[in-house]
Amino acid sequence: MSEHPLWPASGEVTITAFPVVRDDGPAPAVVVCPGGAYHHLAGHEGEPVARWLNSLGIAAFVLRYRVAPHRHPLPLLDAARAVRWVRHHAAGHGVDAARVGVLGFSAGGHLAGLLATERGPMLAEGPHDAVDEADARPGLAVLCYAVTALTGEDAHRGVVANLVGSGAPDSLLEELSLAGRVRADTPPMFLWHTADDEGVPVGNTLALSRALARHGVTQEVHVYPSGRHGLGLAGEDPVVGDWTARCAAFLRGRGW
Repeated sequence: MSEHPLWPASGEVTITAFPVVRDDGPAPAVVVCPGGAYHHLAGHEGEPVARWLNSLGIAAFVLRYRVAPHRHPLPLLDAARAVRWVRHHAAGHGVDAARVGVLGFSAGGHLAGLLATERGPMLAEGPHDAVDEADARPGLAVLCYAVTALTGEDAHRGVVANLVGSGAPDSLLEELSLAGRVRADTPPMFLWHTADDEGVPVGNTLALSRALARHGVTQEVHVYPSGRHGLGLAGEDPVVGDWTARCAAFLRGRGW
């Protein structure tokens, strides 16, 4: 495990590497985005998840991205930089630069989904360096009880306030809602949620799944009957804890 500053001029945003050694060559990688409503970052959705990915033979990189009072697009720029950073430093961490995915929980799932559906350059104003030359688009995305809607009855008001501010125009909220961002070239996604999630309604995942289906995007979706928001790996729940096995199979099926 090693922590690295993500931007050359600031140590506020970091990426923590959890590499693995494989006998069959460079490892696939996943950038992990913990949740926390863009207010804080949940520790149980960081290192423990990276260790689980390591157990699958996958290198993991936990992103500490900017949260409130920082606003959009700064978290997205951090996530894009993280994928670029992993690809740029792939050889030094035993990673296959062609296989870099993202995984996020709750607001971190929203961030991972933004990155997976973004079509713009996702470059900071500067200064620029060699890392910026790498591709920022992930090869797949895993979204766990993710916020996907910033408008409508399923919107998470805390995420809206922290990410864009209470006075953000409706056009921006629509732009940052994931279902409307899906295109035919959106990467494969694995989604899971619990049906009675009181923190982020399951309608968030269902709306995104419908959009993926409309555009023919490969997806796997699991809705478990019950479970509180923020379960993380959910190892203490014999039903919801099944998601890690399902996700491992999805990752293997995509070459991860």
